[in-house]
Amino acid sequence: MTRERIEKLLRDLQAGRLSKTAALERLQTLPYEDLGFASLDHHRALRQGFPEVIFCEGKTRAQVVAIARGLLAKGGPLLATRVTADVARAFKKLDRRAQYHEAARAVVVHRKKPALAGDILIVTAGTADVPVAEEARVTAEAMGSRVETIFDVGVAGIHRVLGRHERIRRARVLIVVAGMDGVLPSVVGGLVDRPVIAVPTSRGYGANFGGLAALLTMLNSCAAGVGVMNIDNGFGAGVLAHRINMLGERQGARG
Repeated sequence: MTRERIEKLLRDLQAGRLSKTAALERLQTLPYEDLGFASLDHHRALRQGFPEVIFCEGKTRAQVVAIARGLLAKGGPLLATRVTADVARAFKKLDRRAQYHEAARAVVVHRKKPALAGDILIVTAGTADVPVAEEARVTAEAMGSRVETIFDVGVAGIHRVLGRHERIRRARVLIVVAGMDGVLPSVVGGLVDRPVIAVPTSRGYGANFGGLAALLTMLNSCAAGVGVMNIDNGFGAGVLAHRINMLGERQGARG
């Protein structure tokens, strides 16, 4: 339930286009709808600017479909993460607008809205880090940000990222995704005066410890202005980058 939809409901009620009974039926699921196995937070879009996102991992196909149906009934956009191909087909049956982004393992049902003027740039150390980067990209784009990507520019060939220095400096906010030694965010953080969101991935050999080594490297970054997400958390990075982007937009409008 968005502010615009609440305002429309009140206008329709005032104008007599909607009965009190119908208005009460629409309001009865506020602030949440109890499905027994899930409580749908229909006020999240009003509080945070985007509806509740479905994390599909660990849920049954039937549970995911029921949650999606409840969220789509409110008319907003929908984003689901950690989606298998089988569950993606269920989304398609539920709503033909559903788009499955295989690399990101995400499904999006878009609402038409203009993208923010400022942009997010996502940089990966290696091609193996692309799935996490794609989750971040799909998330930020679904929420309304413009996103560009630069893949495979890790420190094993540092000239590759230095060759993109000008583009990197133009971004409003950067997401830097890296596994292995996790050094790339420190390098990028030392080149820019913009927020850098570092995302460690679980890609790497044994001593990488499933991304723990990269995480610790990023937490110990000597570059200023680098914040760190959890291992493989592309979704969290996309949300945070979008919110930073929104702040920049508001500041620009005030200026």
